[in-house]
Amino acid sequence: MAEGADGTGKDGIGTDGEGPAADPPRDPAPHPAPAAPAIRAAQAARTPPPGGKALRRGPVVAAMMMSVALAALDGTVIATAVPQIVADLGGFSLFSWLFSGYLLAVTVTIPVYGRLSDTYGRKPVLITGIVLFLVGSLLCASAWDMASLIAFRVVQGLGGGALQGTVQTIAGDLYPLKDRPRIQARLSGVWAASAVAGPAVGGLLTTYADWRWIFLVNLPVGALALWLTARYLVEPGRTGTGTGAGGGASGRARVDWPGALLVFASGTVLLTALVQGGVAWPWLSAPSLGLLGAGAVLVAATVAVERRAASPIVPGWVWRRRTIAAVNLALGALGLLMVAPSVFLPTYAQAVLGLGPVAAGFVLSVMILSWPVSASLSHHVYRRVGFRQSAVIGMTLAMLTLLAFPFLPYPGEPWQPALLMLLLGAALGLFQLPLIVGVQSTVGWSERGTATGSVLFCRQIGQSVGAALFGAVANTVLISRLGTSGGDLDSAARALDDPGALAPAASESLRRAVDAAVEYVYLGAAAAAALAVAALLLLAPRRFPVLKDPDDD
Repeated sequence: MAEGADGTGKDGIGTDGEGPAADPPRDPAPHPAPAAPAIRAAQAARTPPPGGKALRRGPVVAAMMMSVALAALDGTVIATAVPQIVADLGGFSLFSWLFSGYLLAVTVTIPVYGRLSDTYGRKPVLITGIVLFLVGSLLCASAWDMASLIAFRVVQGLGGGALQGTVQTIAGDLYPLKDRPRIQARLSGVWAASAVAGPAVGGLLTTYADWRWIFLVNLPVGALALWLTARYLVEPGRTGTGTGAGGGASGRARVDWPGALLVFASGTVLLTALVQGGVAWPWLSAPSLGLLGAGAVLVAATVAVERRAASPIVPGWVWRRRTIAAVNLALGALGLLMVAPSVFLPTYAQAVLGLGPVAAGFVLSVMILSWPVSASLSHHVYRRVGFRQSAVIGMTLAMLTLLAFPFLPYPGEPWQPALLMLLLGAALGLFQLPLIVGVQSTVGWSERGTATGSVLFCRQIGQSVGAALFGAVANTVLISRLGTSGGDLDSAARALDDPGALAPAASESLRRAVDAAVEYVYLGAAAAAALAVAALLLLAPRRFPVLKDPDDD
């Protein structure tokens, strides 16, 4: 089979390590640079054009870290302010959409921004994302009721989608393969620190100032990130051009706006069905079935339009290439299993262990702290055993850790789940970063934004599916243990939070039911981990077809 310029077959399917050109001694060892346009374009991306400004990485990295901090803080800082927001604006029945609306906008725009960054360059997309995020923040601070705040959160999410995907893509552009773990670990560290600090920042602002300040504090940070990006991020004259999957310039690329609109519409409808199903209405009710049916029709229309588009938003090669398809599925499984600790562990810590909100947050935060440390050290592993094997080792350890959770004693001590979360974070750091670095290293500049957006999109979809699936699992276990009056996990946790609301026997029964529900969720998360391992072993090539990197000479 003839080889394409990107180390895959001409039909976009990876060669699975067959032959010396596609099977280097280890993943990070690059292919010899073939004289192909896609490779020359990828190499040219690191060199300023004649007469152009030299790239200063320091200010650009600072802008990237601030952009990541904006996106990471936004999800956690608002959680502590919900009571004050509801007291001020009303609309308690709608407050969950403060989170769901933002999540929907981020998820459905990530692949769109990825393709746009390959067409017009990273700089205009990142600047657009920062501006949208800041405009949304300013509008949120001026909201007059819950409906307006939700609408403005969607505007924030439209910017957040650009921040998440484009920053990861720029990291792959700026650094050669040997240095990418360092920058990715920095970004992971910023994300972890922001996630841990978010509740504290939100609590301080709502206690000593006003909830509107949780949005206003974004403005100076975002403004500085915007200035640094506009001033120091230099791209070598790629605006408005792109290359095809097989390499070669294609002139001025046309944006597939019908495809972008359909991706946005189908993603919004399906995610709404997943987020609200079993919460706002029963799964088999008319709203759920109607949304799922409409989503299926929109997906079919999206596929039809994208197959005919000259420059599709979601090109078919992201699924035809074995490497990217396997990583898409593995990252989707990661999003699925992450719901167990991030959503259900705090409830377990408060309802079963009897911890307060701050202590319950600490049980989870140890995972967020060990993750970037493990990620920063992962290159020592994948340089020896390869990207795929490193990820398989990490996810296998994660699966064993998740399986250990149901064996914790009841009610147990807080250090026991904290230790498991410490191990889980270390395992997932060994899993995720090698896959992201590996995928970015198999494509040239003109495809890196699309490939990065694809894997991040699948991870976000996994989180949405996991929230719906594991929520249904937890509620089913509660009902089976407590009868039809069991309610859901949230109502059980609220009942246990009020010591005088239940008799001791009823409280103990409810506590054990919550413990059983979370155990089943963790078993489901372990099954998702097993799916990730299977996807990598069955679909991913043993050695990723890494492109030649000029800075690795």
